[in-house]
This record gives sequence, structure tokens and C-alpha cells, in this order.
Amino acid sequence: MIKYYNKLMLEFSKILMTAFNEQDFVEKLNTLFKEFIGINNINFFVLDYNTGMFRDFVRDWIYIENKEQQKAAFDIFNTFEKNTDNFILNGKEFSLTSEETKIEEIEKNGSFDVNYMYLPLYSPDRVFGFIEVQYQNINQEIVIDKEFFHFIQILIVNISNSINNQIIKKHMAEGLNFYDAMKNIAKIIENQYELEYIIPQIGEMIDRFISSHLIYIFLKEDEKYKLIWPSNCNNTEIINMIENNEQDDTIKISKDNRIGIFPIKGEGDKLGVLVAYSTIGKLSTADIEYLVELTKQSGITIQRANVYSEVLKHATMDALTGLNNRRQFEIRLRQETSQSIRKNTDLCCIMLDIDFFKKVNDTYGHAAGDCVLKGVAEIITKTIREYDIACRYGGEEFFILLPMTKISEAYAVAQRLRANIESTKIDIRDAKVKGIPYLQVTGSIGVNEFHHEQTPEDFYQCADKALYSSKINGRNRVTLYSEELENKTDKE
Repeated sequence: MIKYYNKLMLEFSKILMTAFNEQDFVEKLNTLFKEFIGINNINFFVLDYNTGMFRDFVRDWIYIENKEQQKAAFDIFNTFEKNTDNFILNGKEFSLTSEETKIEEIEKNGSFDVNYMYLPLYSPDRVFGFIEVQYQNINQEIVIDKEFFHFIQILIVNISNSINNQIIKKHMAEGLNFYDAMKNIAKIIENQYELEYIIPQIGEMIDRFISSHLIYIFLKEDEKYKLIWPSNCNNTEIINMIENNEQDDTIKISKDNRIGIFPIKGEGDKLGVLVAYSTIGKLSTADIEYLVELTKQSGITIQRANVYSEVLKHATMDALTGLNNRRQFEIRLRQETSQSIRKNTDLCCIMLDIDFFKKVNDTYGHAAGDCVLKGVAEIITKTIREYDIACRYGGEEFFILLPMTKISEAYAVAQRLRANIESTKIDIRDAKVKGIPYLQVTGSIGVNEFHHEQTPEDFYQCADKALYSSKINGRNRVTLYSEELENKTDKE
């Protein structure tokens, strides 16, 4: 039997060295013990001292919800706090070290159809959880004797050390992820100043950091709070808590500790609230501390964005892409159409829209979407001439003015631009999407020629109609504006 246990310990040691995460660790243990001992299943439950609830070590969800189950779990836990040399079999307590333990009594208590054994998880300074072992028929080669108890003791110590180390690593990783989230929220305004782009990015960053909670962001508009991210909130308790505390700028936690309302403040003003709803139980003390700091940083970022957006109203460049912004587009459009009429020169324009851009944001996140916008802007800049005028029209739409250009030439430029976008692998490594360093997208394009009887608005709106035709006819194509297209668009 000693050789049998030695073999079992050797295989267990391999698991300790090769398991790369919690789930892998438990799955390999289950496989090992099913094969060698006949155990059906092993679960590991760790006490979260912040919430006073037990979490499944692998799935990280709350194990105990109703009071009876909670009491039973704490009864087991309290037994091990008194003596870590004990184990529990089918509700009866036995010692792993006592010479008086009767093997016959153990075997008698192990004669149920389904048997449960509970073993302690502990570190040098405290008990932090327990192991639940479920089995029906222990392997007949196993004899419940002193050697068996000795093996179990070694097993408990090694499993406890392994799990405790992984818990420590997880806490350290949470700390690093927290500082990354803080830094990334602060960095958003390096590329974006519009709240419609900033708020989803903030929401996604906090949501990734605290993945077990639902995050909502409400901003203040006309003394009321409007949900900005995500698109809906069906939790009436959240809505009621916000409405009842509209004038209050302190943190509010619901009675069951599942909902936290955190005020987003600017320079003395309450800009809105960030809401966290725990899907797994109570908000822990650590959760609340993290959310307080993340909300503070979000408030600073939103306040700066508001200030910068006012400044940018008078600027000419789009902060993200480096192209002309919407305001500059309107100025240059009027300048170039006036010059075309005055000098009787050709003028064309291109309207471009990135296909399925919303899907990029939804699938890979807004940071990846920003990388795609910058990448397409770079392709536009490299494709057109120096004196052509490229603008970010808004969102994922771009507008290009082509002075002294005939419609056939403009069409050739548009086709070249479409092909360049389709064939380019856009670098999204800055977005840190796991396993995806590059994305490829396509663009739909509309082209129009300026006629002197047209207004500047008619000129670009006709290109927009051609763009719409490209999108409804399959995307990733170029369409020239024509009267036939105008008539078809009017009918639709």
C-alpha cells in the first residue's frame, strides 16, 4: 500500500507543477482521484472574508445563498477552525491523528449510497476554506488505515499551499489590473474628447476589471440622470435608488449589499453616478474601495473631456485620427466649392464609411475601434494627394475633397482606397485584445462630382446617397452618384 500511495503522490506532484489555472488544477485532481481512489467529485470552497460568504474556488460564484446551507457550511468551517487535524464524514467528526479512531466506525459511516467527506484548507495563520469530497465506492485497493490518514494529511497540506498561493497571486493580479484600469481611464482623453466615445470605454474598462458585477453609468442632464452605458437597465431597484438620492453626493449601498451607487464628481459638481450590481452576492469591502477610486478617476476624465471639447469647438483637427474635424470640414467644403465656381475647375468628393464598425466595437471593445479608425485614417492619408482634404465627418465616416479632379479620376482614387483598406491588416495591439493583434475591415464609398448650380450641402449629400447605395448593395464597393440613383433613393 505504501507503494500505491507513493505513486499517487507522484502523480499529484505532477499536477501541482503542470496545472496552469484553478480550473485545470481541479479537473486534473478529479481525474486523478477518480482513477486511483474512486472519488466521484472534489470541490473547493474558500471563505471570502470581505463578504463573509463562501466562493467556489474554480467558478468564483457564491456557494451559499440560503440560511440553512450557510449555517451548514459554517458548522463545517468552525469544526476545522478548532482542529485542522479533523475531518468530517457523513456529518460525523473524526481525527486524522488519533490512535483511538476506529477503522470499523469509519467504514460503517462510509456505507451510504453517496458519501461526503470534508477536509480543511488552511495556511499557517488561519483556516480559509474546506474541501468537499463526494464518492460512492472507494477503490477496493484502498484500505482506510493509518497510511490512508497519513496520505490525506500530506494531501491537505499540499492542496492548501497550492490554493493559498493561487489566491495570493489572484489578489496581486487584481492590484495590477486595478492600476492598469486607472491608468487607461486617465489615458482615454489622449485620443478622444467626445463623451459618446469616452463613456463606453470607461464602462468597458471597469466592467473588465470587476467582471462579476454589472456596471452602469448615468450622467446628469437637466437635473435628472440619464443612462449612458450600457443601452438599458431593467433593474427597478437601481433606478429607485438613483431617483431617491439625486441630490445626494455620497456613496449608497443597498440593504442586501448587492448594489452600490458611486457619485461621479467633477470640480465640485456631481456629473453623474456609476452603479455596480453584484451578480454573485454582496459587494465586498475591496470591491467598494476599488470602485470608489475608479469612479474618482472617471470623474476627472469626464471633467477634462468636457473642458477639452469646448476648446476643440474652435480647433481644426480631430483628436483621434489627426484628420480635419467636422467643423473644419464645413469650412473647407465652402472654400473649395467657392473656388471651383470662381476658377471654373473640377472638384469631386468621396464619402467613406467603415463596414460593420459597430460589430468591431461590440466584439473587441472601443479601444480596438479607435485603433481601426486611426488605421483607416492612415490609409486615407497615404492614398490621396498632399493637397486633397481628408476629414473625419463623424463616428466611422470620412469625407475627402479632391480639388482639380475629374469624376473618372475620383472614381479611380476611391477604388484604390477601397482596395487598400480591404488588404491592410490594421494594428490593434494597443487595445490589448487577447490573441488578436490585427484586424481587417472594409469600406463602402460614395463619389460625387461638383456642379456649379449645386449648393455645398447638395454636393456632399449626393456623395452620401451614393455611399448609402454601396451599403445596401453589399458593402465594400464604390458607387458614383447619378440622377438614376437619386430617383431610386427618392422611391425608397
